[in-house]
Amino acid sequence: MATERVDLDGKPIAAMTICMIGAGGFIGSHLCEKLLAETGHTILAVDVYNDKIKHLLEPPPAENRIQFHRLNIKNDSRLEGLIKMSDLVINLAAICTPADYNTRPLDTIYSNFIDAIPVVKFCSENNKRLIHFSTCEVYGKTIGSFLPSDHPLREDPDFYVLKEDVAPCIFGPIGKQRWSYACAKQLIERLIYAEGAENGMEFTIVRPFNWIGPRMDFIPGIDGPSEGVPRVLACFSNNLLRREPLKLVDGGVSQRTFIYIKDAIEAVLLMIENPARANGHIFNVGNPNNEVSVRQLAEIMIKVYANVSKEDPLEEPTVDVSSKEFYGEGYDDSDRRIPDMTIINKQLGWNPKTSLWDLMDSTLTYQHRTYAEAVKRSVAKPMASS
Repeated sequence: MATERVDLDGKPIAAMTICMIGAGGFIGSHLCEKLLAETGHTILAVDVYNDKIKHLLEPPPAENRIQFHRLNIKNDSRLEGLIKMSDLVINLAAICTPADYNTRPLDTIYSNFIDAIPVVKFCSENNKRLIHFSTCEVYGKTIGSFLPSDHPLREDPDFYVLKEDVAPCIFGPIGKQRWSYACAKQLIERLIYAEGAENGMEFTIVRPFNWIGPRMDFIPGIDGPSEGVPRVLACFSNNLLRREPLKLVDGGVSQRTFIYIKDAIEAVLLMIENPARANGHIFNVGNPNNEVSVRQLAEIMIKVYANVSKEDPLEEPTVDVSSKEFYGEGYDDSDRRIPDMTIINKQLGWNPKTSLWDLMDSTLTYQHRTYAEAVKRSVAKPMASS
């Protein structure tokens, strides 16, 4: 680590204490690694689980720059004290798995809005800067999705590229509970923005666009519930590990962009260390160059995993399922999510680097190395007992 680090304007970066809520998750674990490896900042890591950062906690590092505090932010009085001890608060805590939006809409709304209110309140009252993680789902459906399928304006970027300060947030009807997550996330964004406008709270809002990499979600029955349904990367990884066809919901026609977690964390570090450039902004963090349909994503993952595992793909590697069958009643979807990168490039000079193929190679290599043997054992157990 360099003895003195400077920000984008050439000013020295002072060491700070960061209260990171949700530090034990996928994004938090990678951000903790980055902060400990490349900066002098201290982390107060707050979460109910620490499995994904255990390697950073045991044995305790000599500098003691990370402390784990096991608490649930919804009912623990220690939270305000930790925020008061900090220079910066980063809130990553959320329920963010699409399968839960239908089956656990109340938990989804409480986790992403109600439980986040005290964090915003404590930051505002104690004059602490807040970096809050939202979601690209706040954009909902594109304007272009409401045009006829053959309408030429569907190919006009103004009708599908999502801009932080321009694009409307278009959700489905109330009965489509899939939008419970997006609505809760949008409302907490509005609360944070209002605290900034009325009370001068310093804030930055991050809208991630499908961050992908090692330690994302879980593999059902291995390090998560057998009946669990993680996000698409882990779902497809689970199918590949078990040599099952990849399930394409409603034909896999929805289009998404994917970004490597290490690229995204570079952007977050710039936000942390350049408050003058990041305060008051909402940032898309994604890779518009990595856009594919979910079906194309499955095809890429099948090819990459065959190369990683040295196993031939199945003769019929995918199967179509309806969203009702996969997610249950009340599911709805957005057609396309392409981030506009103008604001983050202008303010922080950041652009993503890693291609879709390279990020899949890195991620699936990790998945195979971490889970392949455990999955084989779990598959063999029922066969042995039958």
